[in-house]
Amino acid sequence: MDRLLQRLERRLGRFAIERLTTFIVGGMALVFVLIMAKPNFADLLTLDPALAPKQPWRFVTYLFFPTSQNLIWILFALYWTWLIGTNLEQEWGAFKLNVYYLLGALGTTAAAWITHEPQGNFWLNTSLFFAFATIFPNYEMYLFFIIPIRVKWLALLSFGLVAFYFVIGSFGVKAAIAVALGNYLLFFTGHLIGLARGRQTQLRQATRRSQIRASVPPKAETAARTCAICGARQDDGADIRVCSCDKCGTPRELCLEHARNH
Repeated sequence: MDRLLQRLERRLGRFAIERLTTFIVGGMALVFVLIMAKPNFADLLTLDPALAPKQPWRFVTYLFFPTSQNLIWILFALYWTWLIGTNLEQEWGAFKLNVYYLLGALGTTAAAWITHEPQGNFWLNTSLFFAFATIFPNYEMYLFFIIPIRVKWLALLSFGLVAFYFVIGSFGVKAAIAVALGNYLLFFTGHLIGLARGRQTQLRQATRRSQIRASVPPKAETAARTCAICGARQDDGADIRVCSCDKCGTPRELCLEHARNH
């Protein structure tokens, strides 16, 4: 996938939209204000396959549908979406992020057409979060602005919720989740396989190290040197030397005092 993207970027990279997430977040903020002013405005934005052929703006406007109607939560959602997209663009580059989001949008559109059910941008943005959590698993955020938690644990929790909605959801929900996760796997299957192989290598190395440590016998304690004349011991602080003078004949261990005068 990366090689294909590199070839495409050399040919089409000049068309990539820089700071794509900023435009998306700005559009979501504008739509939120319009919906607050006129609630019925929301009915004009969703990707409804029955209405989209006559109202073609729906192919785009559903991407800016706000995820919440609560002011506090929408501020958090806007900031979080901007943070995710900005970091992905810094890591990937604008072109790869554009392709990821475009393929997700095309998949969501296809899901709406196949199931004849309206679609929004929720599952598309969820796949964007999974991409962020895969690349930055140890990024720390504050849950409810108080509790620090790493993104990888939020991703696991989110995946559980996605699986739950896939089971209980309608055909349209199942299709939207399938294309969102399919887009994620298209970009990250190689990365996930590499992580799994790296983990297996670490486990094998740890096993080998433990086996080696178990097979090596403990070192025998070396006998403390003792002066042959006065019995002073090295482990008591005595400076023990080995003397091999003519008087001693064979080498003897002596304290410094007796080594000089014996």
